Amino acid sequence: MPDTPAVSLTERRKNETRLDIARTAAALFVADGLRATRAEDIARAAGVAPRTFYRYFPTKEESVAPLFAAGAQQWAEAVRRAPADLSVPDALRHAVRGTLAVDTERAAESLAWVRALLRMSVESPALRAVWADACHASEQTLLAILAERAGGAPGAEPPSVPLLEPPLELRLAAGVASVAVRVAVETWAAGDMSPEGPAGLAERCLAALETFPWP
Repeated sequence: MPDTPAVSLTERRKNETRLDIARTAAALFVADGLRATRAEDIARAAGVAPRTFYRYFPTKEESVAPLFAAGAQQWAEAVRRAPADLSVPDALRHAVRGTLAVDTERAAESLAWVRALLRMSVESPALRAVWADACHASEQTLLAILAERAGGAPGAEPPSVPLLEPPLELRLAAGVASVAVRVAVETWAAGDMSPEGPAGLAERCLAALETFPWP
């Protein structure tokens, strides 16, 4: 599989700025509440000018999109890295074990942010929309990855617009798998205290689909 194209220094700095603003916004939302936090408060706490904030994000809710996107895209990419000889369901389980397990400080911190934000989204349609967009983007990435595993072009870039002509089976597989993982994460975020954590819940959701005709 070809190497991922190198990201320019400028793009890396932009991504770092976006992620820094996202973490700052999440911290303020948790500390002060979503309603009480203004975009200007986030900009000031992140050490950027308000115009810089709005260059990256149109609204305060959108400012946490990188935190949602990072986790959602990470698990989809983990399917790409799964051993090629694994079946689709085994590759999916392999991916959730590797990305949703709260087994390191970094993973626990990332999932804690997602959990806090998802709880806030219950009363914020704008925040729910940001989460939905992240899940949809992850599903599109997964669709491209499943196409690779089914014999498509290795290393193909995820589509920038929704695919209109993939096989029905691949579209359905990507949608079903994405929903299973989303439901698991949302259930965990809502307060599920089972010791298996988000990874275990995701595996249970995927196991419930054992009769699904995976491609």
